[in-house]
This record gives sequence, structure tokens and C-alpha cells, in this order.
Amino acid sequence: MHIIISKTAADLGQRAAKFTAQKLREAIAANGEARLLLSTGASQLSTIEPLIQEDVDWSKVTMFHLDEYVGLPETHIASFRKYLKERFISQVNLAGAYLVDGNAGSIPALTAALREKPIDIGLIGIGENAHIAFNDPPADFDTREAYIVVNLDEACKRQQVGEGWFATLDDVPKHAISMTTFQIMQCRTILSCVPYAVKASAVHDTLHGGLTNMIPATLLKTHADWHLYLDADSASRIENDKLDALGTAVHIN
Repeated sequence: MHIIISKTAADLGQRAAKFTAQKLREAIAANGEARLLLSTGASQLSTIEPLIQEDVDWSKVTMFHLDEYVGLPETHIASFRKYLKERFISQVNLAGAYLVDGNAGSIPALTAALREKPIDIGLIGIGENAHIAFNDPPADFDTREAYIVVNLDEACKRQQVGEGWFATLDDVPKHAISMTTFQIMQCRTILSCVPYAVKASAVHDTLHGGLTNMIPATLLKTHADWHLYLDADSASRIENDKLDALGTAVHIN
């Protein structure tokens, strides 16, 4: 595990974008192509915006993404397909992009494309309830499917309202299609960009808690190449004197 703490979300995003671009360039140099997995949401904007400015041969990059609400039209402000098309896909010349469309019937074809080759780097955010993708607690750590239909818990719905994607809790869809925790862990490298004070409790619980599906992000600590990028606010509750026991490398910039 590697933890990089920046002063601001903007600095976090710049550093994370450079790290992602380097991993993509390395994969292209080694294999002639790269495969990228992207998260969405307010916390990922500070990384996605500088990422599109990086020197990457995007024509050799294929993109996948994590999740989508069941039955939500792409025209809705909260649609993750809309988010990615407007903020990333339309800005770079990708080799291809595979999007979760909120229809369970599309899972087999999406799974087949995803599992053709490994994902070189996955950008996996951590939610306010410590979810990864839409795997809310208690997350299913046992399934070996690539994508499943999940129920969204109230804490997750509150986050979506708090970020301005929906007006009320009742407006948030009850179900989503999410990449599973198992499939996320198959990425060669995982980068979690987790800025802002609202994520401080989730960061604390992830780093200082034991492996449990009630804190889904604790699973990331078992990955061989996990990089956690924080800002001063999201890192504010870390118990620094206990980090050595986790075998971490902490860089405070």
C-alpha cells in the first residue's frame, strides 16, 4: 500500500493524473495497448480533468467503468454514462469505451469484453460509507461475477443527494449495476483518489479497520499494488502513529 497525501484536492488530482498516465504509457510500451477503469462522482473530477491533458496515446487505450443506476436515462444529470461521455470520452481519442448502461441484460456482453485482458489501472473511489463502486455494506465479497445488480443503502443515497445529483432521497434509484469487489481486485494497479473532509471517516475506517464487508474499501488493502491519494482534509483522521504497522509508504507533500 502506498499513501500519498497532498495539501489540496487539486494537487491530489494532478499527482494522480500523472501516475495514471505513466501506468498507461508503460502498458502501451509493453503490450501495444492499455486498459483503463474509471470511477465517477464529484471526488473524481480533480483527477479526470488533468488526466485528459496528459501525454498519452489515447488511441491505444480502452476504457471501462464501474457502475450505473438501473433504469436511469442517460440524459439525467446523475447518469454516469453522461458524466463520462461529457468529461472524458469526448475529450480524448480512445480505442474504445465500454459503458454500464443500467440494463442487467447487457451484463454478459460487458463481462466478456472486460475479461478479454486484464485492466492495467483502475481508478477506484471510496464512498462516504466506504463503498467501492456501488458495493455498499455489507458488500458481497464472495461472488465471482464481474457485474451484479445491487441495492443502494441510505448512506449511499445521502451522498448522491449531498453531491447534488438528486434533489431528494426518494429521487435516488433503489438499484444499480455495479462491478463486483472481486472484479475490481483483478486490476493490475488500483489507484484510489479520495479528497474532501466528507471522506475522512471512510478513510480512517478503511485504514484502521480489519478486513470486513461492512467497510468494503478494507478489501483494497489486500491488493498487491494499491495507491491511496488523499488531501489534507480526507487524511485528517488518520492515526499516523499506527501507519507503520500497516506497512505503508506515506508521502506528505
